[in-house]
Amino acid sequence: MVKMASPGKHIEIVVQQLNKFNPENESVEHLLDESAKVLQTLNVTDGAFELETLAGCIEYKPLLDIVVNAFFVRDGKHCLFSERNLYVVICYLATFQLEELGLQQFSRIVKSLDTAKMHKFLRFFFSVLNLSTWIKDEWGQIYDSLYVKENWIDPLLGWQPKIEQLIKQLADKLANRVSTVKTSMVTKPKEFDLTTPKPRAITIPEPIPLQEKHRPVPQSTYKPPKEKQHLQEIKYRNRRRAEELLLEANVSQFRCATVKPEKKAPRGYISGIMKNKTKFQAQKIQGKIDNVPIKLNATAILREGAHYQRKMEQELSRIESLLRGAHDPSEFLEWQKQMREKDLEQQLAEIECRRLQGKLSHEEAVLARQNVIQENKKKAELKREETAELMHQYAEKRLQEAKEMRELVEQVVEGHKNVKQARMKLQKYKRQIVQEVSEESRELLRQALEEEEEKIRKRYELIQQIRAIESLPFFRNKFVDLTQTAGYGFRGEMSIVELRERLALLKEAQKKAEEEKRDQIIHEKQAKEQQLLDKLEQISLFRAALGRAAALKQEEKKIKSRLTEGPMKDERVLDLQKKIIEKTMERKKQAEILKITPQKDGAGPGRSWESYENSLQEPHWKEMEESREQQFKMLQNGLMSRETAQKMAAYQAARIGATSCILR
Repeated sequence: MVKMASPGKHIEIVVQQLNKFNPENESVEHLLDESAKVLQTLNVTDGAFELETLAGCIEYKPLLDIVVNAFFVRDGKHCLFSERNLYVVICYLATFQLEELGLQQFSRIVKSLDTAKMHKFLRFFFSVLNLSTWIKDEWGQIYDSLYVKENWIDPLLGWQPKIEQLIKQLADKLANRVSTVKTSMVTKPKEFDLTTPKPRAITIPEPIPLQEKHRPVPQSTYKPPKEKQHLQEIKYRNRRRAEELLLEANVSQFRCATVKPEKKAPRGYISGIMKNKTKFQAQKIQGKIDNVPIKLNATAILREGAHYQRKMEQELSRIESLLRGAHDPSEFLEWQKQMREKDLEQQLAEIECRRLQGKLSHEEAVLARQNVIQENKKKAELKREETAELMHQYAEKRLQEAKEMRELVEQVVEGHKNVKQARMKLQKYKRQIVQEVSEESRELLRQALEEEEEKIRKRYELIQQIRAIESLPFFRNKFVDLTQTAGYGFRGEMSIVELRERLALLKEAQKKAEEEKRDQIIHEKQAKEQQLLDKLEQISLFRAALGRAAALKQEEKKIKSRLTEGPMKDERVLDLQKKIIEKTMERKKQAEILKITPQKDGAGPGRSWESYENSLQEPHWKEMEESREQQFKMLQNGLMSRETAQKMAAYQAARIGATSCILR
């Protein structure tokens, strides 16, 4: 039973702390810590009751809110809402702490507060009707209904007659009447004369499980797989074969693109090569390309026939528009073609300018790199000195840590010696327990064996009886008449013989339908073949006409190509080449002064200019091959004229120092 000197003061402290509590911004632990500090400042000797009440009000807040909210709706309409936490505290004490406090202490707490408020709330809360109906139902929605009834509702109903006397006393106090209270003798508990318990035995420590020896890491983890090596070998062989084929094709196809060995100067000599290059005379193509036989399927024939039909309709519409007075766009297309060629020449000049500008920036970067190398050497010396000082400090720190670790190990060894003595005593105690338990286990094992033998005997007898029943003869033959129906009364029921006849009729009808469908497919196929033959004849006529037109157009292009002149050299390119030569001479002079070997992309410090030039020729050869393939495809599709192709081929050849190759 809890005794308090001034119960009203303690209840006020709890109510004040609940008013300050904000669950969104403050935790329960923080609230309890703050409340403990407040109690210390107020000189409260034992604050366990206040802290326990405060924690309980927060923990059971959903249950208490149900009762207090209903009180404000029904009997407490005229009560102040600021006093809500006061009713929450009284409800918690009546529900959860009444057994611990006792009726007298609870009466003191209630009488120390406002009489009218307590009378009204207790009369509402301890109403038998309210406790048995809606309070029990609402609390049962939050907690288990059986738990609510046994632990909370039944104790409250048991206290209800005594609380009813307290409510009458409060009512008499409100009416200024003095009520006679029967004082009952308080039972004073006496301590039991119990024997002192034996000291607890030391718990048996659990054995430390031994870890299984892990498998060693296989050697294949540190070696590359054989499949990867095999793929690398295949890749290497394929590359060698491709290089051999490329070399053979370059040797046997044209002899105009070979590098001249006597010229070893940088790329600044492009203008000289462009002036001294010899023209390659293309050979005439033997035979007619349009007459090559090509096997076409039905889809290709129909597609090509539709294509030629569409071209014929376009040509007829163009002729009709010309007859009606329309303008012929051929002159505009020719002008557009010439302007595109001029734009292409300008683009090629721009590309060459950008390349030379990149080379110029590379020379400037080499000069800047030589300056950076000197600065990095100075920084490296300073960094080396700082690292030596740090390593010395680290070694001293490691020695100090090793000394501390050695002292710790000595302390642990002394502790292990004491553990061994305790372990020996524990083993002796275990042996005694095992000897006592083994005798009891033998007797239990003998009884279990006898019961198991009895069960096996009964099971064996039951199996013998089942086998004897199964060994009796049993006749399962049943005579069936295929002409009779089953007699289940279904609609459309028939015998097996009738079913077989109907299936035979259905198969004959299905076979007849398949033959009719097959004849129809044959007729459609013959009509389609005849249509394809007509299309092929029409396509051959169109191809012959287009072949003649293409031959005339090719002759006109050859005549125009002879009249065109080579592209003029741009002045910006010449100026950039001069600047590059000046920068190169300046870099070489500075390298001789600083005694630093110049390094270039892809060339080591000890390599000559010839090896560097040879290493750069390989990507240019690949670039030239790709550009020629692209030009040939564009010529086939009619997207580029032959004059433009010759200019691009001459530009690519000049970049790598080879003579131009004219595509046929």
